[in-house]
Amino acid sequence: MAMTMSCGDTTVHPEVDRILSLFQVSKEQLHLVMHRLREEMERGLSRNTYQEASVRMLPTFIRSLPAGKVNGSFLALDLGGTNFRVLLVRFGSACEDAEHMVSESYRIPHKLMQASGQQLFDYIVDCIIKFLSNRNIKEPPPLGFTFSFPYQQTGLDQGILLNWTKGFDIPDCVGKDVVQLLREAIQRRQCALQEFDLDVAVIINDTVGTLMSCAYEDPKCEIGLIVGTGTNMCYMEQMRNIDKLDGDDGFMCINADWGAFGDSARRPLQDIKNEFDELADKRSQHPGQQTFEKMISGLLLGTIVQHILLKLKEKGVIFSGIKQHRLDHHGLFETKYLSVIESDTDDLLNVKSILEKFDLSSGIEDRRLVQKVCEAVTQRAARLCAAGLATVLEKMREAQQQDHMMTVGVEGSLYRLHPHFSRILEDTVKDLAPQCQVSFRHSKDGSGRGAAVVAAMNRC
Repeated sequence: MAMTMSCGDTTVHPEVDRILSLFQVSKEQLHLVMHRLREEMERGLSRNTYQEASVRMLPTFIRSLPAGKVNGSFLALDLGGTNFRVLLVRFGSACEDAEHMVSESYRIPHKLMQASGQQLFDYIVDCIIKFLSNRNIKEPPPLGFTFSFPYQQTGLDQGILLNWTKGFDIPDCVGKDVVQLLREAIQRRQCALQEFDLDVAVIINDTVGTLMSCAYEDPKCEIGLIVGTGTNMCYMEQMRNIDKLDGDDGFMCINADWGAFGDSARRPLQDIKNEFDELADKRSQHPGQQTFEKMISGLLLGTIVQHILLKLKEKGVIFSGIKQHRLDHHGLFETKYLSVIESDTDDLLNVKSILEKFDLSSGIEDRRLVQKVCEAVTQRAARLCAAGLATVLEKMREAQQQDHMMTVGVEGSLYRLHPHFSRILEDTVKDLAPQCQVSFRHSKDGSGRGAAVVAAMNRC
């Protein structure tokens, strides 16, 4: 085994230095990412190149932000992962309580994530009916549908599924209008049980919902950002810059769908991707897809850390003498562990407890090294995300030809729960886009509430 030596709070070893250096991205590299992302965004907006662009820049057909207060009651369906929610949101008038919201979460059985579209949407409608019945709602209000998967929007209430992510794999839905699939499931239930009808008014994704939810409270909010299990961004673009659409007046909300940045033949992230990204990608649900997302979001960060620790153990750097363990069980090292590990101090007893889940006994130097690995992976993720956000901020600042304060509405477990991610992200954005005056606003249940806001806007 190679000789090691103590240096400060962890062990220095050539393999440790080599691996940690793979996750260090310089300011110059981040500026290069910004340049390449900007090029791909322009390709996504052009009528000549949008079909081959990895950053799809999808129109949402939402032409404005919520101005003033909206009134009335609206349902929202939030489908974006293994759990989905049904919400009832009431927006009050000036003389009433501003807002009231109730919701219920339902888990999608794993078998339905890889079943048929009919089975999935029938189950969803059954849950909606259960929600309404439990609250004795006889005449349901209009429904806003948050669908947090890549889709091509062709109208406010039309969305063609492009591909599944987040562990879903239901081929017979791809290429179809998911709103129509939901309506057909409603119709099947209505015919079978004489149930009331449901009006699906709009479809949005969670990123747009985050923007609209924050803009409802802050008119300076023109960007929505999600950093959780997945990542995405949307913003208000001037119509004259959306070459693939007719019309030059006003604005439209663009869903960038930036998770696939890096997927194109030009491979714009190849000089930043490393061997551990490749290992995690090969074992993922959709290898070769969603390159940017896999380097940033909670989807694979835990898996990347797991592969690093396995390599360090193979090299004899860590967990010396342990032969039987569970660290090589794919997918067991969850991203939520990074938050706990990076929050730990002193004797790192929480790190010790997590490692014991994998049958790994650890000394203090082992635990410090595990913490250092997690910090390196998290820091790269936050800085890459910041480069993406800085690209959009600079684009908007240039288009407006003046400096003004912009608010970014943010949602997602990684941003909200990780002890350092949000700080690194925000500090890096200000470093990369110093001329942009930017503040960050955490969304109040944007993925659900935002759908109700857009449904209300559509009824005004």
